[in-house]
Amino acid sequence: MLSAREQLKILMEGVVELIKVDEFEDKLERAAREGRQLVVKQGFDPSAPDLHLGHAIGLRKLRQFQDLGHKVVVIIGDYTGMVGDPSERAETRPRLTHEQVLANAASYKEQVFKIVDPDPARLEIVMNGSWFSKMSFADVMELAGKYTVARILERDDFSERFRSEQPISIHELFYPLMQGYDSVMIRSDVELGATEQKFNCLVGRELMRGYGVEPQVVMLLPVLEGTDGVRRMSKSTGNYIGISEPPKEIYGKTMSIPDTAIARYFELATTCSEAEAEAVRRALADGRTNPRDLKRKLARIIVTMYHGSQETEQAEEEFDRIFAKHGLPDEIPEPEVHVEGQSDRGAVWIVPLLVAAGLARSNGAARRLIEQGGIRLDGNVVTDVDSSVAVYDPHLLQAGKRRFVRIVPDNVFLTAEGASGGRRKK
Repeated sequence: MLSAREQLKILMEGVVELIKVDEFEDKLERAAREGRQLVVKQGFDPSAPDLHLGHAIGLRKLRQFQDLGHKVVVIIGDYTGMVGDPSERAETRPRLTHEQVLANAASYKEQVFKIVDPDPARLEIVMNGSWFSKMSFADVMELAGKYTVARILERDDFSERFRSEQPISIHELFYPLMQGYDSVMIRSDVELGATEQKFNCLVGRELMRGYGVEPQVVMLLPVLEGTDGVRRMSKSTGNYIGISEPPKEIYGKTMSIPDTAIARYFELATTCSEAEAEAVRRALADGRTNPRDLKRKLARIIVTMYHGSQETEQAEEEFDRIFAKHGLPDEIPEPEVHVEGQSDRGAVWIVPLLVAAGLARSNGAARRLIEQGGIRLDGNVVTDVDSSVAVYDPHLLQAGKRRFVRIVPDNVFLTAEGASGGRRKK
């Protein structure tokens, strides 16, 4: 095993802040001297089914700890997920049921294994419901008594909402206590988190002291911006690239990021060295390199990381066929479409048809897509939001550059205008 000083040098790569360095070095030295592993924790709330490239920053750091001989504990927050992390939230999150959270968590283990070593000697995956579900109300009161409302309201998210008279639900105040209690239960030596998690992680340190447990070291990692290049990558805003998404989706989404985000993605979303990331920055700055070429390289690297080289080649070929050669993808969904229309002619207003086909979330979103020139019907741009589509005939609908749906008559279920039921139209 490497010395504590050598491990510290490796583990500090890419770290924004470490609380506290001397404590961390002391933990490493004692672990080496006693021949034991550090317990390194990171939690993930399954508020959506996908882990994304932002999560992967922490997962890769966990893998570094494993490679140095330490044990990683991944907390899947089936109970914290029902509360919802209030970090950087201007309003209360919609609450999820336990069933919704468990459904989202079903594939997390497989996704985690894309990066961390599944060896049980170096990895434990546990749901925090395994202790929260067993707590009595007396246990909850004891936990609540370990921290004050005044300290909770020091958190920027809560203090800003309090000043602006925005509602703060009592259950939200419990979130940092619950995350901190996770650390108590597993007696973590180190907790990883993105920079916006600093408050929650520090609450963990305080709670561990309150329960007579040696406090954890907090290792804060950078936040990756989403595909918009502005807001942090997030499941709730939809600007994320999931590590388990199909290769063509990862490739296409990577190609869609703004040029200003390219270097940042090389630095945070890949295993490229700092020297390689700096070379990308210089190439962008000198103006002699087409940013599109760098994005293609970036997309190839990311898809290969999670799906392998063969899938990467296929994803790139399909991307070129659609965008460079104006072709079509190999597979186009043919969904069942349930929509109101005129049963005598099979005429369907295009706005609800786009919603029923899954190309828009609402009629308003469908209207905006049409008004922006983002919808094509059989290759032609749709310009009239009041137009109708004869669904007795097959059609190809396209939203934006990458989303295609084939309307097949056998899969269309029409509800006649004014009728309460529907029937299949062929």
